[in-house]
Amino acid sequence: MPKIVQTAGRDSLGDFAPAFAAYNDDVLFGEVWSDDTLPLKTRSLLTITTLVAKGLVDSSFTYHLATAKANGVTAQEMAAALTHVAFYAGWPNAWAAFREAVKVYGDEQDGPEAHGGLFGLGQPNDAFAQYFDGRSWLNPLTDPSQTQSIANVTFEPGCRNHWHVHEATSGGGQILLVTDGRGWYQEWGEPAQELTPGTVVYIPAGVKHWHGAAGDSWMSHIAFEAPGEGCGTTWLEAVADEQYGALE
Repeated sequence: MPKIVQTAGRDSLGDFAPAFAAYNDDVLFGEVWSDDTLPLKTRSLLTITTLVAKGLVDSSFTYHLATAKANGVTAQEMAAALTHVAFYAGWPNAWAAFREAVKVYGDEQDGPEAHGGLFGLGQPNDAFAQYFDGRSWLNPLTDPSQTQSIANVTFEPGCRNHWHVHEATSGGGQILLVTDGRGWYQEWGEPAQELTPGTVVYIPAGVKHWHGAAGDSWMSHIAFEAPGEGCGTTWLEAVADEQYGALE
C-alpha cells in the first residue's frame, strides 16, 4: 500500500503548532494510516466508530466519511455500521452522524450498491467488459476450482451483453434464473423475451443469443453453466442500438 500523503496539519497549524502538525501529517497518516496491517476500509470504519462514540461529528468527521467512501465503505455498510454503533455510542450521536452520512453518500442511494438483489452485487465485471455495452457486476457463487460455474450477474439499466454462443462438444449450454429487476433475452431470428423475477431461461449449446437489462431497470440473474464437455463461449457482434431501442 502506498504511503498516505497528508498536509492538513501543516496547512492549518504549521506556523502555530508545527510539532502537532508534523505528528498529524507524518505519524498519524504517514505511518499509522499507511501501515498495511489493517486495510484502509477497516481503518475508516474504526475511525468513524470512535468519532461517533465521542460525539465528534464535525468537519473532520465529514472528511473521514468521504475518506471511508473512497476506501470502499458502501452506503449500505455505513448505514449498518452507524446503526450498530448507535446502541453503544448513543442515539443522538448516531443521528448526528447519519445527517452527515446522507450528505456524503447521497449520490449512492440509487447507485450500484443499492442493487445486486438476493445474491449480492459483487465486483465490476471487468474481465468481460469488452463483451458488454454498459456496466455489469459479477458475484461468483461457486469457487473457481469447482467444475460448475454459478454466478450472480447484475446489469445497470440499458446494459446488455453481445451476441454470443455457448459451445460444447456434448451437453453444455446455460441456464438463467432471474432474481431482480426487468430485462430481455433474445435468440437469433426470434422475438425478444421479457425477463422478470422468477423467469427461467434454458439456452442450449450452439444457440446465438444475448441478454441484459431493460432500458429503465436494473436486472440481476443467476447464470448457471450446464454440465458438458468441450465447453466455451464464442463472443460475437454487439446488439444494434436500433434493435435494442425498439424493445419496450
